[in-house]
Amino acid sequence: MSRLSRIFGRRRPASATSAEAPAPLRSSDRRRETMEHLEQFTRSRVGVESYIEPPTVDQPTTILLIASSGEWTRRRVPDAVAARKIAAEIGIPVYDVNFTGYPQRMRDWNSAHKRR
Repeated sequence: MSRLSRIFGRRRPASATSAEAPAPLRSSDRRRETMEHLEQFTRSRVGVESYIEPPTVDQPTTILLIASSGEWTRRRVPDAVAARKIAAEIGIPVYDVNFTGYPQRMRDWNSAHKRR
């Protein structure tokens, strides 16, 4: 094999064999993992509310869960309808960031927990 074909070739490197690479997650597995994470976050914190963030150029629609302490977590969702269904399944209120904005407690928590 020539040097150029090694650089520009379409062959996979020997270290990236299918036996070593983890299998990609199916959408049902991703949904289950997302739901488990959001439910665990809600169970382990007080006063959790959800906020729907609209898609941007580089991010899809997301659901943002914010506890009364200001601690938060964010996960991707297919669309706003799915985010509302998730919030209903978990049993928490849902708001749209376009209308309500982000709560002050989240900004306060972020300020207090900045990475140094």
